[in-house]
Amino acid sequence: MRVLVVQNYDNTGLGQLGAALAEAGADLDLRLPYRGDPLPDDAAEHDALVVLGGGQNALADDEYPYFPALLELTRDFAGKDRAVLGICLGSQLVARAFGGENRIGGANEFGWRGVSLTSDAKADPVLAELPEEFPIFQWHDDTFVLPENAVRLAGNDVAENQAFRVGRAVYGFQFHFEADRPMVQDWSSSFAPTIAARHPDWAGKLDGEMARNGPDADAAGLAIARAWVATI
Repeated sequence: MRVLVVQNYDNTGLGQLGAALAEAGADLDLRLPYRGDPLPDDAAEHDALVVLGGGQNALADDEYPYFPALLELTRDFAGKDRAVLGICLGSQLVARAFGGENRIGGANEFGWRGVSLTSDAKADPVLAELPEEFPIFQWHDDTFVLPENAVRLAGNDVAENQAFRVGRAVYGFQFHFEADRPMVQDWSSSFAPTIAARHPDWAGKLDGEMARNGPDADAAGLAIARAWVATI
């Protein structure tokens, strides 16, 4: 399988999703359009699309003029019944691509937080085997209203729409299921000034939070990654 990976920000890798793709023998085509990499015109040469997160918001077309083309590409993958996965900013862009309303601000989460699955998730091929509630890493300020034809799969008290599906295999996850403990440690170092400005106690809390929530979050995240890869 050949998977197009669209990275939107420095130091936002695939984490556990990369491990699941490697297990499946996937050939990755990584594009960094924010650094000038061109996007494909359509989905013809790829079996799946992954859209990663970033610090920008999903309506920032002026600063990131490739966004409209990425939305069109997302719709083309869906129209060809090819798997799509959006994570954090990626989920917000997927929602936008299918007519969802982006809401900038007012949904601030950082650190491991609990999410709850909906009743529809019990029959979903990616989430059916997950616990009804589990901790997972979050880092976002924005949220969205679901597209009209989307199935809501998970939420919490900060962001009602934490996971959704459109059609057979187009998924958006607001939470960072790809971020296992090593990735969170790396982010905590790489983005330390940004984090400290808003969460000055994070450095002191990190080890305890990681010990308390990391094992369950990592297990849930890897299960989601493997199950999504199976939809390709």
